[in-house]
Amino acid sequence: MVRTWLVRRLTQLPPDAGMTTAEYAVGTVAACAFAAVLFQVVTGESVVTGLTDLVNAALATLS
Repeated sequence: MVRTWLVRRLTQLPPDAGMTTAEYAVGTVAACAFAAVLFQVVTGESVVTGLTDLVNAALATLS
């Protein structure tokens, strides 16, 4: 009785019922790597210089 209930229950689950722990780990590592690359790009000299020039130009038009 219990075995047939378990078989019926397991066969009703969709094939992609959720991510496994390994998939969560890979997703977390990928997200951290993307965040590190994005941080390096945003804090790079060219981006800081460009933003500074943009702010200076905007302030110059106000005065």
